[in-house]
Amino acid sequence: MSLKIVMLTGPAISSRFMYNGLSKDLEIHTVIRETPVPMKTIMKNRAKKLGWFNVLGQIAFGVLILPILRTFSKNQKEKVIQNLGLSDAEISPEKLVDVSSVNSGETIEILKKINPDVVIVNGCRIVSKKVLSAIDAVFINTHEGITPRYRGIHGGYWALVNEDLENCGVTVHLVDKGVDTGGILYQARIHPEKKDNFTTFPFYQTAAGIPLMKKAIEDVQDNSLKTIEPKLESRIWYHPTIWEYVWNYLRKGVA
Repeated sequence: MSLKIVMLTGPAISSRFMYNGLSKDLEIHTVIRETPVPMKTIMKNRAKKLGWFNVLGQIAFGVLILPILRTFSKNQKEKVIQNLGLSDAEISPEKLVDVSSVNSGETIEILKKINPDVVIVNGCRIVSKKVLSAIDAVFINTHEGITPRYRGIHGGYWALVNEDLENCGVTVHLVDKGVDTGGILYQARIHPEKKDNFTTFPFYQTAAGIPLMKKAIEDVQDNSLKTIEPKLESRIWYHPTIWEYVWNYLRKGVA
């Protein structure tokens, strides 16, 4: 009997990569796509943890550095997508359901109605305990970093900055109420080119994560799902500030 699979996503390109990569071999029943959290809300929440000085540095990075990186890496982006066999084709409208949040009551009702065996989480906000407990399904996430050392965001970038090449990669893990703290199922390392930068590193991670997600789903099907005991220390990472990025580029050459 084939599994009933649902995806919880945001509008990011990584979710389209994941959907198109998985749907070559698996039937995705429904994709529940949320509206992004407003940037103002994200920054306010982040300021409570990091302080406004650091958050303003992150905003400056996003406003001043990211547009330059995106402009000058356009050709490299297209090359990487092609070489990795990724597809950013739009998800079929008949598969797609748009909601305000993956944690909304509407999402819970949709999940209860579908009653999936597996829920793939990709590119959305942290899934609430209420959603996780609403149905009897296995929730699996693809994280762009090797956990637990690179929890949070931009794990590939930070691993390169730290010259930690053996832990520059992607993790497929079970979802719990923490931030990238669920049981590890599979991990893989990536090897970006010198021409790559902050904007293209995640493409390698998603490409490496797709076959790992397929393996995890096969394990659910075979009732052979097993977690890996982590041997690394745990740390959470955030967006670089503009001064961190410039310093890391000048000192380490990581773009």
